[in-house]
Amino acid sequence: MDQQMMRDFSEDLTKLAAAEDNPETSVFTKTGMHFPWLQKHVEAVVTGGKRKKDFAQTTSACLSLIQEALLKHQWQRAAECMHSYLQTLEDSDTYKKQAAPEIIWKLGSEILFYHPKSNVETFNSFADRMKNIGVLNYLKLLISLQHALYLLHHGMLEDANRNLSEAETWRYGEKSSSQEVLINLVQAYKGLLQYYTWSRKKMELSELDEDDYAYTAKTRTMLSQSCKTSTNICALIKTPGIWDPFVKSYVEMLEFYGDHDGAREMLTNYAYDEKFPSNPNAHIYLYEFLKREKAPRAKLISVLKILHEIVPSHTLMLEFHTLLRKSESEEHRKLGLAVLFEVLDFAGCTKNITAWKYLAKYLKNTLMGSHPEWVEEEWKSRRNWWPAFHFSFFWAKNDWKADADLACEKAFVAGILLGKGCKYFRYILKQDHKTLKKKMRRMKKSVKKYTIVNPGVHT
Repeated sequence: MDQQMMRDFSEDLTKLAAAEDNPETSVFTKTGMHFPWLQKHVEAVVTGGKRKKDFAQTTSACLSLIQEALLKHQWQRAAECMHSYLQTLEDSDTYKKQAAPEIIWKLGSEILFYHPKSNVETFNSFADRMKNIGVLNYLKLLISLQHALYLLHHGMLEDANRNLSEAETWRYGEKSSSQEVLINLVQAYKGLLQYYTWSRKKMELSELDEDDYAYTAKTRTMLSQSCKTSTNICALIKTPGIWDPFVKSYVEMLEFYGDHDGAREMLTNYAYDEKFPSNPNAHIYLYEFLKREKAPRAKLISVLKILHEIVPSHTLMLEFHTLLRKSESEEHRKLGLAVLFEVLDFAGCTKNITAWKYLAKYLKNTLMGSHPEWVEEEWKSRRNWWPAFHFSFFWAKNDWKADADLACEKAFVAGILLGKGCKYFRYILKQDHKTLKKKMRRMKKSVKKYTIVNPGVHT
């Protein structure tokens, strides 16, 4: 059966690599490879002596060429090499022969997914053959799951669901831990498809009158659908891992049916259970849920504090700053300043005008509140690199040309931190802009009064 599969898949690869416009220039000939030296080795395979060594060298060379072609997105070249690599299914080395199907599946599915001449029919044919060549249960599950994801990618939801249902019905024998996770994953993806149906009915429900019979019927159907979804998803999300789409779907259904305690417990465990890997999204989901629940500010701060430790440049850090700024705790207000500096430490945030506005305003308020030591503490570690990173003459010209409002906010911060002699501050101050003229005059006065370079008395 392995040999038949090999011949069938070789034919598929040959069709993919054939040049439609000019058959004579096909990368394949009837006898196989375009690489004469490689084909010579493959055709010389026997089970003993030097030729056995040649076989091992040839398959190893094939694998290296395929990997190189995949990295360079040379799908046709990868198909050429794959044509010969299929010979590993006949390897006399038992270990290599057992490992071959998984390697062939991973490489072959990658080629068929991206090859410009591939189609759904070809991929389906390959996946079905691979499931039926006596592969281990683990691999059979893996192939079925990835096949279903391929079908989902092409919008074939019913086919994907059928594929997952078939995988669920197999008799597995004794389950390994890795196989257990795959089984849960197969069931969870079934749950995700059921969630999709539930979500669609939820949208339809919003358009109906509550007194309508159709409303009652759809509600009953949705409840039944949600029970199936919960059953399919629950086992997976209790297993340590990153299960974002499954958790979000499950929580949405719990909230819809009013089980807010269940949703909170699920999200809290997902975020804080030490068995689960560190995951910024887990804290984001918990924060968004608590916001919807109108949780106390202290609770919101505690969630975002962990997110800040993991991703200090996240867009929610500006909300975090706002919460800290409004806190009565002096420790929180001090952290609010550090949060803004840390956001602007990242190259992806350098043009974030909101961050610069917040920093400009908060610097002034902090200095007015007689806390220059907070500013000094943050500036100490940035003094040697922020001037070139943010406040060079080049950036002054570039920022003014791209966004005058951004340039003004940055100029104020530059003046506070580097003094009125700063190149960035001086360049922006010299620009002629009618709308911003008053703002620039106020900025000049504030910088003179509050700069931490030879500062005067702060009031």
